[in-house]
Amino acid sequence: MDVLGIDACAKQGWVGIRLTDGVYATSLVDGSLGTLIDRAGAVVTIAVDMPLGLVDQGWRAADRAARALLGPRRSSVFPIAPRPVWQEPDYPAAASRCQVLTGSGLSRQAWALAPKLSEARACWLADERIHEVHPEMSFYAMAGRAPLAYAKKTWRGQHLRRALLAGAGVVLPDELGEADRIPADDVLDAGAAAWSAHRIALGIAERVPEVPEPDAEGRLVEIRY
Repeated sequence: MDVLGIDACAKQGWVGIRLTDGVYATSLVDGSLGTLIDRAGAVVTIAVDMPLGLVDQGWRAADRAARALLGPRRSSVFPIAPRPVWQEPDYPAAASRCQVLTGSGLSRQAWALAPKLSEARACWLADERIHEVHPEMSFYAMAGRAPLAYAKKTWRGQHLRRALLAGAGVVLPDELGEADRIPADDVLDAGAAAWSAHRIALGIAERVPEVPEPDAEGRLVEIRY
């Protein structure tokens, strides 16, 4: 059983980790998410670290639930603005629309997600194998439902995350091939996404919130882990 976990990279596009029966198989890097998924071949489940389901007003319950569980890592989960915000042409218009629909503004950091969010959402709407995940929720589960004490860009944080993956059966080799030049935190996040993809395929993954909201296109707004 092959699954794929994917994380967005700032410069390289997307990095994927493919597992076979829960064990590392290969890495993939591509500027296009759709192309990366095609190159992965016949995978049964795909987990992407990117907001996919959107509500039409207010903030997503999935993000509030994840932040409540993650404690010191809650800042890694951005509150995701409603669907109409992402349809605006620029940041000032998006921030204004967000204020109307949520009562709060929109950070430039969140708006920077717009191109990849739109790309990932289009893939999600076209492919039922794709699920939204968040690596910190995956690591939270690996650590026995405990938020990690160290951030993912720190020395301790990266070693802790690699050890948690290895303990869960996802041993990332020193030489990854395509992903050798990808930042370590992105590779670790893709590995965590792949671990969650395997759990989704087995039918044992958890979700937040417990009762997901509906997306305007009919799918569920949820984070799997």
